[in-house]
Amino acid sequence: MTTLLHTQRLDSVCAAIDESGPASLVDLGCGDGDLLVRLARNSGIGRLVGMDLCPRALDRLRERLKTEADGAGRIEVRMGSMLEPQTDLRGFDCAVLLETIEHIEPERLSKLERSVFHDLRPKTVIVTTPNVEYNVILGVPAHRFRHPGHRFEWPRARFRKWGARVAGSAGYKVEFRDIGGVHPELGGASQMAVFRSDAHDALARRNPGGSLDA
Repeated sequence: MTTLLHTQRLDSVCAAIDESGPASLVDLGCGDGDLLVRLARNSGIGRLVGMDLCPRALDRLRERLKTEADGAGRIEVRMGSMLEPQTDLRGFDCAVLLETIEHIEPERLSKLERSVFHDLRPKTVIVTTPNVEYNVILGVPAHRFRHPGHRFEWPRARFRKWGARVAGSAGYKVEFRDIGGVHPELGGASQMAVFRSDAHDALARRNPGGSLDA
């Protein structure tokens, strides 16, 4: 079940990435690199960066890239925190936070918002996080999180309220989607927000079919 849901998450995120057509992408909190390995195999993205705080996870990612991805040479692996912006990542086309925000203490989310949406400011930001409403279907007790490393798990209404506030404060538009085993009342196992910069959208409207970097 977990493997299927993880595959569905990756499918949904890759579809959202394809919609935005980025030339550069940073995976913030990349872990062992499931997303990056897939993108190296199947995407035409010119620059891929994976960043994580865990040295063991990054070592595993480097080993995977040697054997699992023909396009591994396009991927830069670096240690770092999504809460501490690295200036050379500013202006990337896309940033992905795949099941990562729930590992941050809620009181530190404002620092994440500033780092990603105001300092790095990618054209597109894709965020996924567990939907706590779905836990009953997965058999997770009400008093527990899905993973011991989680600091919170939000219902859909709370996630959408957060996403709408972040988008409004940073000049993005946001769209929400359910992911994985979608239930008619409880939604999906995970939930996704796709943020797109208002400035990027406005330039695209003024210059249809042209370069967005002009």
